[in-house]
Amino acid sequence: MQVGCGMEVYSSDDDQSDAARQQERHYYLLSELQTLAKDLPSSFQQRLSYTTLSDLAQALIDGTVYEIIQGLLEIQHLTEKNLYNQRQKLHSEHRALKQDLVRKHKQSLQMCKSHNLAVLRTNQRSETEVRPPARVLPGRAPQMLSTLFSLFRALDQRVRDEQQMMDEKIVAEMDQKVLDQQNTLEKAGVPGFYITSNTQELVMQMNLLELILKLQQKETLSGSLP
Repeated sequence: MQVGCGMEVYSSDDDQSDAARQQERHYYLLSELQTLAKDLPSSFQQRLSYTTLSDLAQALIDGTVYEIIQGLLEIQHLTEKNLYNQRQKLHSEHRALKQDLVRKHKQSLQMCKSHNLAVLRTNQRSETEVRPPARVLPGRAPQMLSTLFSLFRALDQRVRDEQQMMDEKIVAEMDQKVLDQQNTLEKAGVPGFYITSNTQELVMQMNLLELILKLQQKETLSGSLP
């Protein structure tokens, strides 16, 4: 019985000690957030009530939110890099199509010139022989030029359409990433985060995220992360 009572006393002391440490850390985080918030625009400082900052400090106590945010940022960076590479690949494909079109046009013009040169030589020989002169194709080059312009217009339209589709895809994917981040942070209990497309609320969430990242950086440098 005495041993059991002793264990209960030790357990109670440990709980009180943990609670005291958490309370001390909460005060520290709240104080740091209040200091960092002073650098935000005054319009947003007014919306950051003591309760909001206190709740945010509470959510940051064990460091889990820091890890969640870093994971979300890594996913965002990978997504941005992937979308950038896709757009660069599309741009390279379009450039190759234009270069190929110009190359084919030059080949056609060269063939036309070669044909007419052969015709001139044939006609020179015909001057000493009794045979009708071969026909030169004077209208071929203008016709080919007109065809080139038509092909370029069609290609330009294709390029614009495909670039617009790619840009719309990029916007849609990045919007989805924002929704995923909002949903994840809301489930993690971070105050101020919930699914919304309201511009003012999005700016507010960005400011909160900035506070968290700055505080994480300061704790990392000082070695005070939990």
